[in-house]
Amino acid sequence: MPPKKAQIKGSAAEKHNEAGANPPAEPKVEAPTSKTNDGAKADGASKKRKAPAPSEPNKVPRRSARSAAPSAPVEAVKLLQFLLSPPSLDLCRPKDEAEDLRTRGPGIRTYSTSTFTPFEELVCAVILSRPIGHMLGLRSIRTIFNAPYGFTTPKKIREAGNEGCREALDKARTQHRQKTAEELVLLADAVVDSLGYGDEDVSLERVREESEHDCEREREMLRKNVKGLGKTGLDIFGRRIQGVWSKFYPFVDQRTLAAVEKLGLPDSTEELREMLDENWEKLEVKDIEAKDEEEKKRKAFVRILERAIGADLEGNIDSIKSEAA
Repeated sequence: MPPKKAQIKGSAAEKHNEAGANPPAEPKVEAPTSKTNDGAKADGASKKRKAPAPSEPNKVPRRSARSAAPSAPVEAVKLLQFLLSPPSLDLCRPKDEAEDLRTRGPGIRTYSTSTFTPFEELVCAVILSRPIGHMLGLRSIRTIFNAPYGFTTPKKIREAGNEGCREALDKARTQHRQKTAEELVLLADAVVDSLGYGDEDVSLERVREESEHDCEREREMLRKNVKGLGKTGLDIFGRRIQGVWSKFYPFVDQRTLAAVEKLGLPDSTEELREMLDENWEKLEVKDIEAKDEEEKKRKAFVRILERAIGADLEGNIDSIKSEAA
């Protein structure tokens, strides 16, 4: 059964997305108060108090003269094409990822550009569901998946243990290192014991088989067995894994829908999928590797979502719209 079109918003704690980014708080508007003596009657000669305008509580703060003006609406097909293209990438990822690629070479694996196994996607979901920033989360992933660590299988994580995982996270200069290290080892143990077929298995096919390819049951099985994986982490995993696990498609979590809407694209999962279908022949997707056209379309959907949320987290929504126009 495919996921529902609209996702229920999580708790306040889970509104930390994979970047750990918090949306800016709305200005607090206090209702006017008055002091009267008990039993005092209204007097026509008393001062009239100006009632607040009905729209004031939802009023958006006035834009500074120095702030960039909102971008004009962009044709949907141009937005989709730009999000799928290489030029959009640097607007959708932290600057230090691009710098790392220039320093260490294009061969390193990154969250923004590499194809990951289901096990690696689950590791990413655990890391990114921690309350840390976008840059720290993606740096942590680059650090643990590349040399000298290469924590890409349950076996390698278990061999490293808490100490080895903590060392890698120290090198990433991230936060919550000890707790994250412990959760990575527990994840590897869970795959060996309950979610996979041995310490070299990275397919998580056991999850799919025992859940009979029902995505809601798969989510529940992962939630029960992976410590630290709540709704936020499951949403991150679901958003990415739908490229290869077709039963998850189409899936868009609430946080990503908000980013998509800011770009001017439909804020409905089904409408966004329909838009992709309708414009598919116009889009350039030759660089997306897939076993068939349907998988390529799902992976294109994932790329659009990942770049939308990345652009939002990096504060580049208006830049994306400007470049796509």
